[in-house]
Amino acid sequence: MDAGKWHVEKRSTLRNDSFLKEYGQESETGSLSIIVLGASGDLAKKKTFPALFNLFHQGFLDEDEVHIFGYARSKISDKDLRDKIRGYLVDEKNASEKAEALSKFLQLIKYVSGPYDSEEGFKRLDKAISEHEVSKKSSEGSSRRLFYLALPPSVYPPVCKMIKAWCTNKSDVGGWTRIVVEKPFGKDLESAEQLSSQIGELFDESQIYRIDHYLGKELVQNMLVLRFANRLFLPLWNRDNIANVQIVFREDFGTEGRGGYFDEYGIIRDIIQNHLLQVLCLVAMEKPISLKPEHIRDEKVKVLQSVVPIKDEEVVLGQYEGYRDDPTVPNDSNTPTFATTVLRINNERWEGVPFILKAGKAMNSKKADIRIQFKDVPGDIFKCQKQGRNEFVIRLQPSEAMYMKLTVKQPGLEMQTVQSELDLSYKQRYQGVAIPEAYERLILDTIKGDQQHFVRRDELKAAWEIFTPLLHRISNGELKSIPYKQGSRGPTEADQLLTKAGYLQTHGYMWIPPTL
Repeated sequence: MDAGKWHVEKRSTLRNDSFLKEYGQESETGSLSIIVLGASGDLAKKKTFPALFNLFHQGFLDEDEVHIFGYARSKISDKDLRDKIRGYLVDEKNASEKAEALSKFLQLIKYVSGPYDSEEGFKRLDKAISEHEVSKKSSEGSSRRLFYLALPPSVYPPVCKMIKAWCTNKSDVGGWTRIVVEKPFGKDLESAEQLSSQIGELFDESQIYRIDHYLGKELVQNMLVLRFANRLFLPLWNRDNIANVQIVFREDFGTEGRGGYFDEYGIIRDIIQNHLLQVLCLVAMEKPISLKPEHIRDEKVKVLQSVVPIKDEEVVLGQYEGYRDDPTVPNDSNTPTFATTVLRINNERWEGVPFILKAGKAMNSKKADIRIQFKDVPGDIFKCQKQGRNEFVIRLQPSEAMYMKLTVKQPGLEMQTVQSELDLSYKQRYQGVAIPEAYERLILDTIKGDQQHFVRRDELKAAWEIFTPLLHRISNGELKSIPYKQGSRGPTEADQLLTKAGYLQTHGYMWIPPTL
């Protein structure tokens, strides 16, 4: 199937009214206004606007319905904003084929300047939105307004107050107002609850979309299908067969000029408490009674509430050498740029199975994957246990793939065993199919009213309850970050913790992505 045909089929599926109605999502009504607050910032130009352009180019945003507004403090014109983001929307190799779409998209963008706590600024924004709605002949209250807060969390409360007071729909005749907020959602349980309360006083939970872009990744979204649509995995997915689960995130670069910002949060808040913990929920949750967003999120919350307190002896922290050379980082910083922690889930399915969450910067490779290691075969008649256990690996990025590590007979006259794999590599299997970026999916979900891939308030609270005690102990200096060399695997103590947790490393085998 070629990419164009795939996009048409996907678009028609996403717009199928019976599907949307069955799962509590909505069909389109009046005009659609997408407002990007923080429009002149890095997140907006690198992620939000490119995602909107790709949705527009693929036909998911109708130029006869949609208009896009940028709002920020910078005093710039419509043209200035369009010029600022243009280079991030297309690359050189496909610039010519997307030139017409790019021109049309940029004409949909209007810029409004103003402070984030100013009535006058948001009144001007509301006036601009209303003029668009009138031009599209939307009846009052039937239009749709999506506010994307590409902003630091510290300004969420004043911005939400201004939106609520001046920019929401004036009545409800099938239209809506929705708010998309980016992580970090607080720094610990107390700050997260305070932020949730401040926003929750202004908007209903059904209007709030807490975005975690990992939930928009292709293979993360595939997790529920893999687990619950394949009989093969149903009897295996438990403590009787699985020895341990690893969820790993690695970057091969450091903070790169963002040291001061990163030092306020650290790798646990930046990656583990949100991205990796969300993946853990999908790996460990029970089968929901339906695909309705609330049924799925109910099961995720149950997993989080079953996690027992983290033990200090099951945590290894690291900080890469040279991190403190950044002038914005304190000389005595203990902020971890690497962490491995073992979570344990106290329920019938997972008791005794360690879930190992590992994330680090300035590592020896760049990747994110889920690694499910199965227990040893009882009665090893081939004497091949030293070669390694069966593993099911889901590679999230780069080179999206799923592969199962198996022990097989080595071709030849002798009875020798060797490790190999059953491999589903997406670039090879789905040639010509463009895998959408996470932000594209998630923005489209907000327009559809599908909250399945967004974090609910009680889910956020349960996640912070797991990590807040550990984070406070780190802040108090009770746990220290161990130095490690840039370009390494991290502290050797982390590998020792893996071994202690029961992970058996495979020697002499390496998965290589197949070539086309």
